[in-house]
Amino acid sequence: MGMNERTSDVQAVERFTTVYRALKAEVNKVIIGQDRVVDDVLIAIFSRGHCLLVGVPGLAKTLLVNTVAQALGLTFHRIQFTPDLMPSDIIGSEILDESRQFRFVKGPLFANIILADEINRTPPKTQAALLEAMQEKAVTAAGHTYDLPEPFFVLATQNPIEQEGTYPLPEAQLDRFMFNIWVDYPSYEEELAVVKATTSDTATEVRPVLTAEEILFFQGLVRRIPVPDNVVEYAVGLAARTRPGLNGAPAVIEDHVSWGAGPRASQYLVIGAKCHALVHGKFSPDIEDVKAVAKPILRHRLVRNYKAEAEGVTVDRIIEAVL
Repeated sequence: MGMNERTSDVQAVERFTTVYRALKAEVNKVIIGQDRVVDDVLIAIFSRGHCLLVGVPGLAKTLLVNTVAQALGLTFHRIQFTPDLMPSDIIGSEILDESRQFRFVKGPLFANIILADEINRTPPKTQAALLEAMQEKAVTAAGHTYDLPEPFFVLATQNPIEQEGTYPLPEAQLDRFMFNIWVDYPSYEEELAVVKATTSDTATEVRPVLTAEEILFFQGLVRRIPVPDNVVEYAVGLAARTRPGLNGAPAVIEDHVSWGAGPRASQYLVIGAKCHALVHGKFSPDIEDVKAVAKPILRHRLVRNYKAEAEGVTVDRIIEAVL
């Protein structure tokens, strides 16, 4: 990296921190509280990762994602996943037009930000179509491949209550999501503010802070910033400590986890730490940045065993013990 690139990157980091504050300010016009959730969603977007939002119904997940999309100046589609949804309903399909030519009609998946609502209510076939699109950033229909717009980002919501007729995502598919974000009930003060804001007649306008090109630039910046060796070693060591049966796995893992995080977790820990550092105006991440993103990254990658479930040991408690 030459001297000029270095200076321009330093300026870019400063600009990113400023832009990030402006983004938060726009989102906070509409979203009250939920500060950590907003941070995690934005960090995932700038890290080119997808998110799983888990929370009971009625916690304004759609509003949150829509607001973030507006502030980022991106196109947004919400897809309600249902038991009868077919892959072609989300990808699109070939139709025969008036001039007897086959033409591909794009499905709702063609947007920058997709809210896949209640992804555990749709059969595996349709889940797989979405997850393939997330991985490939493209869809295939009738033998042709169509690129999805860039940036492309999926936020899938899942209700934690085990309802009848749900299809839980298999572990391998959960692994495609960078973050698993818990959306909790608002505090009493937050709920008061929400109710006041949403029961009056005032409409708030969210102005876009960025363009798609700038987002792609900042995603590149996140990848470019340097990471000290000790931070990479810490991230890889942290993921390794979650795997039972391996040397150095703490007792809490041996006792309560049937299997731990794979190598993808280590990659996300490093990228997430880089983005977390940038958000806080630092040019390079340290171990604290890794710890800051560890919970949403590891949460859906540790599978608790029967004993942990019987004793009510939560995944977050296990992660805290490992940290």
